[in-house]
Amino acid sequence: MQVFAHDGFDLAFIDQQPSAEAEPVLLIHGFASSYVVNWVSTGWVKTLNDAGYRTIALDNRGHGVSSKSYVAADYTPQKMAGDASALLDHLGVARAHVIGYSMGARIAAFLALAEPQQVATLVFGGLGSGLVDGVGDWDPIASALLADDVSTIMHPRGKAFRTFADQTKSDRRALAACITTSRIELSEADVARIAQPTLIAVGTKDDIAGSAGELSSLMPNAESFDIEGRDHMLATGDRSFKQRVVAFLGEHPIAGS
Repeated sequence: MQVFAHDGFDLAFIDQQPSAEAEPVLLIHGFASSYVVNWVSTGWVKTLNDAGYRTIALDNRGHGVSSKSYVAADYTPQKMAGDASALLDHLGVARAHVIGYSMGARIAAFLALAEPQQVATLVFGGLGSGLVDGVGDWDPIASALLADDVSTIMHPRGKAFRTFADQTKSDRRALAACITTSRIELSEADVARIAQPTLIAVGTKDDIAGSAGELSSLMPNAESFDIEGRDHMLATGDRSFKQRVVAFLGEHPIAGS
């Protein structure tokens, strides 16, 4: 693990490079997760390294071992995309494949719009049409994160995310601040400007992400992939998802690599 500073935050990251010519892949994790939980423990880093890719992954601000803030305004997708962009600059990476899961996919979309020259391809995991039309009411999740007594949490999704946050030993107050501002939506016109080859992968039992097919139809160079039999939590490490992503990256090499 390494650390770099950006915008007042110390951000933890890993950079695993199997060879000097390996194409870089930037991994951006989801809400209440970390690069270890989302990408290392699920086998993504090993899968990508074994396929010959340089794997870069960071702990988003407020997550993992990166700095925390309790100010909601610090957690917009624009600011977190700025962290991801700054990491690529810090490493001297001019252009990378970018894979995001859930909140990380939203951050990846904002990164592609703000710094298109840095993004060669995109993979949105666990986020489909919710990028445009929202991902439901998350206020109960913020309440669940701040609850003193877990037994008082009645909202099923709130309870699931509180359990996940406890399992990942997250700073729940930081997550409650994050969730209030990290869900900014993009318009249909915005996503239509994302021109990079994009793979949108959503579990067939995912009730959070929205439709992968609906989002791909709004984008000029996107395709969808169904992660069979998986919900939002279990789709992350699915083997078929990893296989499809490795194939997708192989179909779209970074020019000049």
